[in-house]
Amino acid sequence: MSDDAKGDSAMPGPLHVKGRVLVGPEEVRDELWVVGGRVTFERPRGTREVTGITGWVLPGLVDAHCHVGLDAHGPVDADTAERQALTDRDAGTLLIRDAGSPSDTRWIDDREDLPKIIRAGRHIARTRRYIRNYAHEIEPADLVEYVGREARRGDGWVKLVGDWIDREAGDLAACWPRAEVEAAIAEAHRLGARVTAHCFAEDSLRDLVEAGIDCVEHATGLTEDTIPLFAERGVAIVPTLVNIATFPKMAAGGEAKFPRWSAHMRRLHERRYDTVRAAHDAGIGVYVGTDAGGSLPHGLVAAEVAELVKAGIPPLQALSATAWGAREWLGRPGLTEGAPADLVVYGSDPRADVRALARPLRVVVNGRVVA
Repeated sequence: MSDDAKGDSAMPGPLHVKGRVLVGPEEVRDELWVVGGRVTFERPRGTREVTGITGWVLPGLVDAHCHVGLDAHGPVDADTAERQALTDRDAGTLLIRDAGSPSDTRWIDDREDLPKIIRAGRHIARTRRYIRNYAHEIEPADLVEYVGREARRGDGWVKLVGDWIDREAGDLAACWPRAEVEAAIAEAHRLGARVTAHCFAEDSLRDLVEAGIDCVEHATGLTEDTIPLFAERGVAIVPTLVNIATFPKMAAGGEAKFPRWSAHMRRLHERRYDTVRAAHDAGIGVYVGTDAGGSLPHGLVAAEVAELVKAGIPPLQALSATAWGAREWLGRPGLTEGAPADLVVYGSDPRADVRALARPLRVVVNGRVVA
């Protein structure tokens, strides 16, 4: 890791952030202060040297499906993981739910200049039913044990691979029997962890939701039969539409060997916007996630918000899916009194045009102007 990137450990001086501070979807203030690395709405006394920042201000953005420490081939070294985290940070992502990684990234917690990470441990997949070098690959009899292990290793989340291509069937298929996944989710909840699962197809969803799962990643297989079930049980989704955009390329690559799978992936892609809009309209919590760190680059949070708007989610609610609402869902503060000063400043109102998110003027982490 470069010495320059590590930042100055000294506590920065006060900041005066003014303009339009978007504290919440319906709450706008004219200013806030940053003192000792934390947010306050009270003017500090006796302060002479103050750094001023002006613009449209949001709490640090959330990428709720991101993989720091992972690339297309598996775990990466610390220097590469640092570059990934810096790329996300400079794009305005200051809170990451790392939805599965084989790398140990705990060292990031000691860095005052990098995003905060909520880890889900390592992926848990069925044997030979996921990307090589990513997951614990196990059989159903071991699922409870491994879920317990990753619940203890993570930061309140566990990540299952709920479905993947079954080479014998030549199509997507559920990975886990109902009884085993029900017991595993119960074990995670007993240990205080929530559970999410990678799911592309339709068939895995009902069992996972009825077993008590808390969230589903991608969720392209949602239908008019399962959308009401998700809404009733309060199961959130993270659609990762920038990743779903790659389905046609994936389908073309597997056409010769798995034509049924390829056709299925194309159908899921074709209805992706309708699926997300229907989920949102039904009251399902929809949150921003990019799936960066596998085959996708980091720093795509603005593109994912724009995709949600393209799917038909109103701009203010798409912003909430990466700002106020996402932070509340993950149990982390936004721009509240005494909270860590993680914020992003823009030159125009992102509520009027979410494309403003792609052009941050300043990024502030723990009260430090870092980008």
